[in-house]
Amino acid sequence: MSTLDLPTLDGPERRGYWAVRDCWTLVRRELVHLLRQPSIIAWQLGFPIVSVLLFVYVFGSAMDVGGGADYVAYAMPGMFAMTMAFGFMNTAMAVAVEKERGVIDRFRSMPMAPSAVVTGRGISDVLHAALDLAVLAAIALVIGWRSDGGLLASLAAFALLLWLRFALIWIGVLIGLLVPNTEAAGNLFAVAFPFGMVSSVFTPPSLMPDWLGAIAMWNPVSATAGAIRDLFGNPMPTGGSWIEANALPMAVVWPLLITAVFLPLAVRRYQRLSR
Repeated sequence: MSTLDLPTLDGPERRGYWAVRDCWTLVRRELVHLLRQPSIIAWQLGFPIVSVLLFVYVFGSAMDVGGGADYVAYAMPGMFAMTMAFGFMNTAMAVAVEKERGVIDRFRSMPMAPSAVVTGRGISDVLHAALDLAVLAAIALVIGWRSDGGLLASLAAFALLLWLRFALIWIGVLIGLLVPNTEAAGNLFAVAFPFGMVSSVFTPPSLMPDWLGAIAMWNPVSATAGAIRDLFGNPMPTGGSWIEANALPMAVVWPLLITAVFLPLAVRRYQRLSR
């Protein structure tokens, strides 16, 4: 559709067209920044890569997840899920930096769709996450991890990982808009670390103390980790609880609920800035 066609649009159709167009403009802006600053990718992948090497080569020989399961096959899907979970810190930091530097204020002064800043950030971060997953999967293959679930099941597993990342983006956007400065955003690691670690990422909840295992089992990260282990055909020791037995549907439901709650809150917070 060209701009010459716009006079034929009115009301919701015209607003929808500009919302999509403005969103794509901001996505393209983020992709250009990524190409010009590849160090951002290296920084974002640093923690998961170090974690892979640490848990596989340092702690892996001492880890026992039960049932004679190979620890690399158990840990790598969890590592994929943890990388997606920790990604909301990058989102929050990026939003906080742009807010502190006045970039968001400049966006607000432009004749653009109010939702474009938020949705543009969401789509660009999903693209970043897809690149992160590709690099992490390549590292996993190098250290001996394999998917035995078939091509379609493996693609479905990666789709669930991106679905989780997409949902958590809105938490990151909201937090980035709420925190007063980038220093406060940097302190989010204290929140993200237990969110990712108190889960089934590195050890089955059934091996944890009962109270901690219950928290870990109901962690959305655990649902995604359990679902993709099943899809990848990797070992999945469980304690037989309902939430573990229904990891696959919960890996769809949890992100849906998170998006339904935090996406409107993020858009509303952006619209209320400086009021």
